[in-house]
Amino acid sequence: MQVVSSQPTPVDKEKFFTDQSILPITLVTEMSKIFRDKNNLKKTNRYPTRFSCIMPDSTVINEQIQTEIRGHLRRDYCYIPPLRLIFKTNDSSSSVLSPLKSLKLVNGCMLTNMYNQYVLMEYLIYKIYNLLTEKSFRVRLLEVTYIDSSGTKKPIKNYGFFIENVNEMAKRNNCREYSTGRPKSETTDRKQMTLVALFQYMIGNTDWSVTVRHNIKTIISKEDSTSRPFAVPYDFDYSGLVNTDYSIPDANFEIKSVTERLYRGYPRTMEELNETLTLFNKQKDSIFSLINSFELLSKANRKYMISYLEQFYSLIKSPGSVKYNFIDRARVD
Repeated sequence: MQVVSSQPTPVDKEKFFTDQSILPITLVTEMSKIFRDKNNLKKTNRYPTRFSCIMPDSTVINEQIQTEIRGHLRRDYCYIPPLRLIFKTNDSSSSVLSPLKSLKLVNGCMLTNMYNQYVLMEYLIYKIYNLLTEKSFRVRLLEVTYIDSSGTKKPIKNYGFFIENVNEMAKRNNCREYSTGRPKSETTDRKQMTLVALFQYMIGNTDWSVTVRHNIKTIISKEDSTSRPFAVPYDFDYSGLVNTDYSIPDANFEIKSVTERLYRGYPRTMEELNETLTLFNKQKDSIFSLINSFELLSKANRKYMISYLEQFYSLIKSPGSVKYNFIDRARVD
């Protein structure tokens, strides 16, 4: 197959995220400076970065972009801090990647296989949620090589993934990002919020809040001025389904481990719950197939994820358990 070295047409930002192949990329940047700056939250430096890869159609990409450090908690804990890649810059008029604008890069926190597995498990959670609703962030799996441009650090290679830009996610749902005020869970779209709360319970995630927009984005219809905003969750590494060694539940919650499920949604009627749980049951085989066929994940971790989700599916078979967990024990404040 002939490799094309020119840079013809800009990347299709939708196809970029629907493509299921692993994209190997290389980032040549000031890793030494990033390591020095990561704990200084006041710094918002952009680091010049050379981004290179060969796309699935054999197009060779070798472009100058910029990198930012993002996040808060993991900046201090992780060896490689969370990063954002900025593809659209002032001099990117001829860039193939500029349509991607800027993307969050989720990367391995430490340089061990266990942390690589954490990344792959979180990636699968995004893919699971994609099966339940279009109002979800798409992700693109990567094999990332980090090269320090100063030559003082050894190259690093691990898995990572890009998260779709919020504006693009909103656009394909005929929405725009809703960033006005501080919406509460019960002022968002009720049906979608029911799905979000049940999904977060399924994966054992309590690390989210609509009101302070913690690991939640809100989008709203462009056409219907009377519609309520839709909540869209992201960032699932503190979930029990991943069970990272650094994740701990909020001290205010009545759980001792992130693997203990706690429903953080508000009460719903049995009819509302059954309508949404029907969707979970409909997608069960697809969810389990997605996990079982993902061979990059170790057999032990695939088995763990299936077992953890089976607990949820066993619970929702019982109307009494549904009522107890999602009505009797629902939030009231």
